[in-house]
Amino acid sequence: MTKLRKQRRRKVYRHNVNRKRMRNKIYSLGSIGCKEVKNAWDQKKSIQANMTDMGLSYDPNLTIGIPKRKKQLKEALGVENNEWDIEDIEKTNIKSKNYVAEKLEADAKAPREKMFRLPKGQVEWITYLMKKYNKDYKAMARDKKNYYQETWKQLRQKIRTFKKIPEQYNKYLEENGLQPDNWGQSDMSDDEI
Repeated sequence: MTKLRKQRRRKVYRHNVNRKRMRNKIYSLGSIGCKEVKNAWDQKKSIQANMTDMGLSYDPNLTIGIPKRKKQLKEALGVENNEWDIEDIEKTNIKSKNYVAEKLEADAKAPREKMFRLPKGQVEWITYLMKKYNKDYKAMARDKKNYYQETWKQLRQKIRTFKKIPEQYNKYLEENGLQPDNWGQSDMSDDEI
C-alpha cells in the first residue's frame, strides 16, 4: 500500500458541480460593453497588452502617477537625471490601435440629449393642481390631495420643473387647449406670492 495521501484518497464524483459552467467561467474573458473595444480586442493578448495597443490605460495610478517629492526637488535645483521618464517610455511604445481611444474620446465629448422626465403620477398630480388652482400656489398647498404636505414653494418649484420639460408640458397644453403664453415662461419669474 502506498504511503502518499493523494493516492490513498478515494476519488469521489462531486454531483453538485456543473463542470461545463465551471470551465466556461474559468476560460471566459467576461463581457466587454464598449463596441469599439470589443471589435479591436485580440484574444491571444493579455488585458494589459490589449489596453496598451488601444492607447488606453490599464492602471491609471501608473499612467498618471503621483509626483515624487524627491524628483520635484531635483527639478527645482536643476539636477539632471539619466533615468528614463514614463513619458519617454510611452513615446517609444507605438500604439497600433489608436483609433479606439480616439473614438472613445469623440464619443465622450459628443453632446447628449437630456432625457429627464417626471414620473407619470407626479405629472398627473401637477396637472390636477394647475387645472384646479391655476397659479394660486398657497391654495395648492392646502388641497386635500396634498398627501405629502408639500409647501407652496415646493409645489411652485415642481410646476416650474414640469414647464421646463417641453415633451410633457406641450402635451398638457394640447389636452387643455391652452396656448404656451397662458402658462409660458412669463410665469417662471413670478414671485408675487
